Amino acid sequence: MSKLFQNYKRADLEFVKAEGAYLFDQDGKKYLDFSSGIGVTNLGFHPQVKAALAQQVDAIWHSPNLYQSSLQEEVAEKLIGTYDYLAFFCNSGAEANEAAIKLARKASGKQEIISFIDSFHGRTFGAMSATGQDKIKEGFGDLVPHFSYANYNDLDSVKALVTNETAAVMLELVQGESGVLPAQTDFVKGLAAFCQEKGILLIVDEVQTGMGRTGKLFAFEHYGILPDIVSLAKGLANGVPAGAILGRSQLGSAFFNGSHGSTFGGNKLAMAAAYASLDLLKADGFLEAVQEMSQLLVKELKEALADKESVVDIRGLGYMIGIETTGDLPDLVARARAKGLIILTAGTNVIRLLPPLTITNDHIHQAVGILSDVFD
Repeated sequence: MSKLFQNYKRADLEFVKAEGAYLFDQDGKKYLDFSSGIGVTNLGFHPQVKAALAQQVDAIWHSPNLYQSSLQEEVAEKLIGTYDYLAFFCNSGAEANEAAIKLARKASGKQEIISFIDSFHGRTFGAMSATGQDKIKEGFGDLVPHFSYANYNDLDSVKALVTNETAAVMLELVQGESGVLPAQTDFVKGLAAFCQEKGILLIVDEVQTGMGRTGKLFAFEHYGILPDIVSLAKGLANGVPAGAILGRSQLGSAFFNGSHGSTFGGNKLAMAAAYASLDLLKADGFLEAVQEMSQLLVKELKEALADKESVVDIRGLGYMIGIETTGDLPDLVARARAKGLIILTAGTNVIRLLPPLTITNDHIHQAVGILSDVFD
């Protein structure tokens, strides 16, 4: 009998080895991973990241945030580039969103935060309270107050919730967990302009969309906006637990000495992996290739699945792709896995694809061929 809490529904196999875009189970069977560990190993199991981790382990793997960290500084510089941001490092997406919420409240002196129906921001109390899905909140008692929920892609519904105590609006540019639903450009631009006009902070949750997943380092770059606060995690350290927030430098005084912290945040291993990952992501032509290849994947999916009666829609942004279907999701996942392809679900009727950003034409052809069979 397992000694673990049974809060995960686990498939009856274990991955014990990985190479590039492939996973291997305990029996040696090979799988093409089109989940990236739920959007985490964005670069696959990349030798450059592995080498950076090995080198760091050989030197030092933990030092508390009571001391200087040149690695944190270097990763922050790579992340921020020319933007006017400051960085704080933590360990997960939920932690990053907790920090974003705290920063918004402290910097504004206000408490109310507007997020969106069907959003997902994490499972800790603040992040769960920001999440617009009742199913993840059941049984946990009173939530953090002062959150309200607007309709996604509906600026008027946001305006209707704004009061003099509104600190921030919190937005995913693609609602991943709810069905891979991209935000409309006019809505995002209008929301950013409205927030700026009213002095409301705009938090963009890039936990899943960030780190090249959509073909740009940050998804907000597709929309031509500049958020006040950005939360990051998942692909930040390509599989090593890491999270971060970026906040406009003018908010820096809100996070003064002792106001917020994280024991393991920005640890040496995570930062070594993050630096190596950013090195790859920011290499000349890399993200342009991601955009091109992701368009090819969507094109081939639409062609291969065009005559499948159960396929309703194929949508997404970059390598964040949803296949809306009337089919049985657990059955589709199991059938794909049996054929050597790892895929995900989202919402109640969507197969979600989050392949490594490093996949090749051959990987695309292999995955599309399997999915064509699975949807028959």
